Order: sequence, then C-alpha cells, then structure tokens
Amino acid sequence: MTDYVYLDNAATTFPKPPEVIREMCDFYLTRGVNPGRTGFDLALEAEQTVLEARAALTRFFGGTVRDRLVFSLNVTDALNLLIGSALSPGDHFITTCLEHNSVLRPAYQQAGRGVEVDFVPFDEHGYVDPDDIAARIKSNTRLVVMNHGSNVIGTIQPVAAVGRVCRERGVLFAIDAAQTAGLVGIDMAAMNIDVVCFTGHKSLFGPTGTGGMYVAEHVDIWPCRSGGTGVKSALKTQVAEYPWRMEFGTLNTMGIAGLLAAQRWIAGRGGVAAIYEHEMAHARRLRDGLAAIEGVRLYCADMERDHLPVFVFNVDGLPAEQTGQLLDVEHDVITRTGLHCAPRVHEGIGTFEADGTVRFSPGIFTTDRDVERAINAVADIAQYARQRHARAGASVTAAT
Repeated sequence: MTDYVYLDNAATTFPKPPEVIREMCDFYLTRGVNPGRTGFDLALEAEQTVLEARAALTRFFGGTVRDRLVFSLNVTDALNLLIGSALSPGDHFITTCLEHNSVLRPAYQQAGRGVEVDFVPFDEHGYVDPDDIAARIKSNTRLVVMNHGSNVIGTIQPVAAVGRVCRERGVLFAIDAAQTAGLVGIDMAAMNIDVVCFTGHKSLFGPTGTGGMYVAEHVDIWPCRSGGTGVKSALKTQVAEYPWRMEFGTLNTMGIAGLLAAQRWIAGRGGVAAIYEHEMAHARRLRDGLAAIEGVRLYCADMERDHLPVFVFNVDGLPAEQTGQLLDVEHDVITRTGLHCAPRVHEGIGTFEADGTVRFSPGIFTTDRDVERAINAVADIAQYARQRHARAGASVTAAT
C-alpha cells in the first residue's frame, strides 16, 4: 500500500474500521434480503438489523422513539427532504452563511418558489450570534436550519442557544450534523433540537450512501415525496406512521448494518469524547506547526473555542489547488482544496475570489508521524513559494 498521509476525513473518514467492513460483508452473505416486506426468516433477520440500528442511533442523538429515526441516502438527501417538506410559498426560512450546498441550494430553490430566505452571517472568528437569528424571526418564520459544525473552518455553533430561541418562538429548528455526528455529543432535548440530519460516512464511521434524520415526537411534517414502504400497500397516499412516512423504497440495508457496527465500534473506542480528544490533539499540533511557517495563512483556527479538528489555510503566492497538488504529488499528503461546497463561508473569510483554501482534517487513524510529515510538507511548499517569489522579483529588477 502507498505510504500516504490522509487528511481529508471531513469529506469521508478513511479507512473504515475493519469491524464495519466485516459486518457489511456478513450481512450480505447471510441475510442480505429486503427487510419488512414479508415474513420469512431471512427477511425478519434483516429487519432486526435495521431496527437495532434505528434504536442505536436514536439513543446516540438523545431521542426516545426508535421509529422517529429515519434513514436516507446521506445528510444532503435528509436536508432536502426536510426543507422541501417543511416550507411552502409565503413562509420565511432562516439559515446561515456557514452552510454547505446541501442547505444553500435547497434554500435557493425554495426562494424560487416564493419562500423568503434569510442568510445570517458569522463573525470574524467564525461563529453565528444567536441574537442575530432571534432578530430575524418573524410571524411567518417556519424553519431555521443551522450547520452544527463548519466543514470549512471547523467552528462549532451555539445550537442549544439558537434552539432555545426557536422553541420560545414556536419555530422548527433543525441542525446539519454532517461534521459533528460521531465527534461531538448531540442531545436533542438538552439542545432544543427538533430535527437532526446526519450522514453515515464521516465521523459515524459508516459507509457512503447512508444517513438520515431524527424527528422529535412533537414535530409534524408531511413529506414532499411518496413511494413504496412495504406496509399498507393499498393506500393511495404515503403512510402516516413513522418511519415509513419519511422513507421511500428499499433501504440501503447493507449500509445500515455497517452503521450499526460503527456504533458499537465507537463505543468500544471510549465513545465520542475520547475520539474527539484524540483528533483535536492532532489538529492542534497541525495548526501550531503551520502557524509557525512563514507565508502560511490560517483562517478562524482558534481551537481554544468550540472547534472541530478541521481547519483551512493558504500558502502565500500559491493558489490552493496548486498547494494541494504539491502536497499530493510531492509529499503523498491527501487533502481537499477549493470552495468545499460552501461558497458563502469563503466569501466571509475572504478566500472566494482566490478559489478557496486547503483543508486539513485529521481523523482517528492519524498518527504523530502523519502530523510531522504534513507540517514538513507545508514548510517545504512555503519555502518553494518564497524562493519562486524572490526569483520573480530578481528578474523584474534585472529587467528594469
């Protein structure tokens, strides 16, 4: 295997725990049939796996009713379903400038059909003020969706305070937990969250193509989609009961089996808090190492406040894409460059016109050696950029 440093865990955690891979293979080999569609033994075993995964994730998010845990393709799919179902023309929708395109594009789509949309900015440190959201709530505000943790600058938002404001004003409050689920504790009741949307392939350590949402018991939304559920097939409308109300067609049962195995694996590693501390220790070392390099510019990387093990940077004199290519080709350091599907974040930190930044996101399998290699790689690239700049200056001087 190539000796590389993988620092793109904010996109997808890699590698997956061996226990997750084994469970997925075992599921397809022994009970990989359609669950809940009939009563033969294999189908019942497949259904039991799905039910156990629902129960495990319900507990994970602080929910109380297993069937309110709904599976989808990923967090983007869940957010589209929620936003498309909760809003109607004439409603008011509040979100933030920290959002990923999984919220931004549905928001623009809703604006095109007559929904009023507000985008709340973040401050110079990368945080949204709950008072700014409170000030924008109106009589027709139907939904507030907020990124729990930024996939670009890594800031963890004060969702409990925002949720409290929404609860007091009778507004539905949902979080995009793509970056936080599995890394930061989420208790829906304590944090005043009505709907949590999550993905399986990041810090939940599951496979791609998995995700979903947990819908609190007091929430009543009717889906904008419909389809087969395997129950009450004679009905002409979507089944009203959860989870079938919000699930359509055959589930990714092998992926769900992997999510269940990952839940057990997370518990075996000491839980979310232990994983978070491990990853943050590496992120802080990376941040400190890069901060000491001449010509490296960091953005909103104050990790003494609520922060994920995710941060972005640029090397003076080099486009982010070129820095990423040099990291990959010359140093075998795998990362992510560009706008990270979150253009409003880059507008806020001043990197939009420069086509974005380089992102480092260590994971549970990152080692001390990986951190040192990455720091040294950036130092080498920064030195190359300085020397190139010096040569260009000398050429201009000679020409004049």
